[in-house]
Parts: sequence; structure tokens; C-alpha cells
Amino acid sequence: MRNDNPKLAPREPDAPSNLEKDPDDWVTGDERMTDAQASYLKTLSEEAHEEFDPTLTKAEASKRIDALQHVTGRGRHDDAADAPARPPTRGRPEADDSPEDLDE
Repeated sequence: MRNDNPKLAPREPDAPSNLEKDPDDWVTGDERMTDAQASYLKTLSEEAHEEFDPTLTKAEASKRIDALQHVTGRGRHDDAADAPARPPTRGRPEADDSPEDLDE
């Protein structure tokens, strides 16, 4: 069986990743920000003691989220190993598994 799905094909080592596409290059970047972006951006704005702008586009919201994550220290993956382990949930330990835990 032939596999035509580019998502399943091996990536070239120097090929750009679509996980880090510049928001200015997003096809839908000029659309209204998503509800998830608005919710997270509002939280970050409150933590940074900065004004929340509900009129941002998807691309603008993404950039603002990146900037506020830098200000608040949220979303940083480089020191994730230093973060304390999450306590397991009660009753169902398997419910505590996250996708990141599945590789271990």
C-alpha cells in the first residue's frame, strides 16, 4: 500500500517544521483570534498587569501570547525538567498520563 500522507513521511533533517511557522505567514492570521487564544491571552495579560485587547487577530494574538509568556515566565519549555512533578489524580492514576509521558 502506498502512503501519500506527507505527515507520515520521514522529514528531511533541514526541512522547516510547520510547528514554528511565522504568524505573519498564516493563511488565517488575519481572522479574529480564537476563543482559546482570547482566554489564555486574558490570563497572561492579568498576570503581567497589562491591558487585554479583545480585537486582536489570530496572528497578533499569537505574537502577544509569546511576548507575555516571556514576561510571566509561562510556556517556557527549556526549564520544564526543573519543574516539580505533578501529583497523581485521585482514584485513576492513568488519568494523570499526558502525551509527553507516553514516550518514556
